[in-house]
Amino acid sequence: MSDSFDRPGWDEYFMLQAELAKLRSNCMTRQVGAVIVRNHRQLATGYNGTPPGIKNCFEGGCKRCQLRMEGKIESGASLDRCLCNHAEANAIMHCAIMGIEAGIKGAVLYTTFVPCLECTKMAITIGIKKFVCLDSYPETDYDLLKEAGVEVIQLDKNEISKWASRLVKKYENSV
Repeated sequence: MSDSFDRPGWDEYFMLQAELAKLRSNCMTRQVGAVIVRNHRQLATGYNGTPPGIKNCFEGGCKRCQLRMEGKIESGASLDRCLCNHAEANAIMHCAIMGIEAGIKGAVLYTTFVPCLECTKMAITIGIKKFVCLDSYPETDYDLLKEAGVEVIQLDKNEISKWASRLVKKYENSV
């Protein structure tokens, strides 16, 4: 066996899945992906955007996001007017729809941004005790996370970029 064989660790692997999920986002202001994992098995995936059957955000479905893009609303303001579900909420709802008990037995939430207050509350409620993230989010309540005993790990973006670049190179070389 070769000593030079290299593959992503579990955190990098599942973060790449979250990065892939965010490609489906239909939100104009921020694309986010999330994956819920237990025992190194993916339970659910989510990305942010308008609910099913509602006009996509980028097609004018969410007036709040449109106003945000026009610079009329600051980041984090008027979130109660946003029609887009967050990626983490969509992953949690997917578990509920499918009857999957996500929060028990050491489930981990992989997400491209540290979750907002609402998504944090949902994750705590179902029992998720670990978030693995790529980026911070200005509306995160770190005191709540600490009080709930939720571990937050922020991955090195360069590591994720390395693996994504390796994948792209394989596609480029096969064409």
